[in-house]
Amino acid sequence: MKIAQGELESRLWDAADALRGPVDPADFKTYVFPMLFWKWISDTWEHEHAAAVDEWGASLNDEIEADYHRFVVPAGTLWSEVTVKADNIGARISKALGKIEQANPATLANIFGDAAWGNKDRLPEAALVALINAFNSVPLDPDSVSHDALGHAYEYLLKEFAEASGKKAGEFFTPPTVVHLLVAILRPQPKETVYDPACGSGGMLVETINAIEAAGGDPREVRLFGQEVNLTTSAIARMNLAFHRTVDSEIRRGDTLREPKFWASNGTHQRFDVVLANPPFSLANWGADVWRADPRSLCGVPPAKNGDFAWIQHMICSMKENTGRVGVVMPHGVLFRGGAEAKIRQCLIERDELEAVISLPPNLFYSTSIPACLLIFRSTKPEERRNHVLFVDGSARFTKGKKQNVMSDAEMQAILDAYRTGEAPDGPDDVKVRLVPFGEIKANDFDLNIGRYVRAATEEAADLDSALKAYTEARTARLHAEQHMFEKLRSFGIEVPGE
Repeated sequence: MKIAQGELESRLWDAADALRGPVDPADFKTYVFPMLFWKWISDTWEHEHAAAVDEWGASLNDEIEADYHRFVVPAGTLWSEVTVKADNIGARISKALGKIEQANPATLANIFGDAAWGNKDRLPEAALVALINAFNSVPLDPDSVSHDALGHAYEYLLKEFAEASGKKAGEFFTPPTVVHLLVAILRPQPKETVYDPACGSGGMLVETINAIEAAGGDPREVRLFGQEVNLTTSAIARMNLAFHRTVDSEIRRGDTLREPKFWASNGTHQRFDVVLANPPFSLANWGADVWRADPRSLCGVPPAKNGDFAWIQHMICSMKENTGRVGVVMPHGVLFRGGAEAKIRQCLIERDELEAVISLPPNLFYSTSIPACLLIFRSTKPEERRNHVLFVDGSARFTKGKKQNVMSDAEMQAILDAYRTGEAPDGPDDVKVRLVPFGEIKANDFDLNIGRYVRAATEEAADLDSALKAYTEARTARLHAEQHMFEKLRSFGIEVPGE
């Protein structure tokens, strides 16, 4: 019998909550996600084994049974085999997870992360036993939990862990409405390739699956790629995609700016249809010392203490020449900072691949309260937007939250509609849009500050409206005064001119 979505999420959160006290909430994900993944693999393996026995009975052998299983689970490593005894449980879990990784080198190498299961100072045995007992009440076989339900539950846990982690959450979690907006703008299609060079827990890649499915496409046809420097976070991303049953995906661990992992057969950087990311803002010590000779420095070398434009250039160099599009979350500083960044910004604008600059609401992100924006690049822009940049100011479309502001689906849709149509949406007059010609941007020394184009134009229009209103009121007052004066003149027998 299937577990209801809400019940599944509640039970999984109860399992995580078993660690509260001895384990910092920011570290819950380090232990909960590997346990969840192991429990899912074990329950699924046993379900598959039962199906093989039902079909083959006494004729079943290892060769036949292998066809029933997605993963190899060595003897003695199933959840039900390892957790039956509580003594020295951490060390036995560590050994079992290591064996499963070794038995599946192509798909599960390092997927359980680097949690110190046997370190009783960091993870007391009583807390680990409580976590195991909580998971024992959550059957994760296909008859009990569908892939979709498990995927949604995983995303639910990610959001809850982000709430509990505070600023640390920015390392692995982007607010869902920002992810949804960026993916909706770029519109990934079936049979395309999608790449996130700072993939965190894989949220943007998972949203790609959801978007294609929602549009009626087959998400199994898309190919997903990601790179992430943090071992635990990259493992979380791989688990995330596995729960969504996306076989054609590849997450590689490494420093994207210093050591990109995706290469074409001719030795150049691999190119993708869609490239999207929320990279770490203003990253210091990002690898400027080796960037000068790197072909990704197509417009120059960013400052050694700020890697924002290194991420942007990497992503542009990773998009396909004709179909490619890029969407990246950036701090507003990239729009107007001077020095080396100003030269890079000018070069990128002159290439005429920057399609849009979209200002997001303030304080949306866990890691920072500074304003952020989306930069949208296309290798081939629509005809009407060539030699122009579309500016969308969506900074007023948010709902105030306790810790972070949030965008509702309607607020996100208003910004999306403004981008797609190039016009302010109907309804509240708080999304400003303007398509700005290259000449005006050049005249402003390639400064992309949104207020210079959108708000200034809006304020000018408001000033004109105010002036017209004042003129109308003054003219009406003058006419009333003249009428009063003419009446007085007539009362004294004086002829009024024009009558």
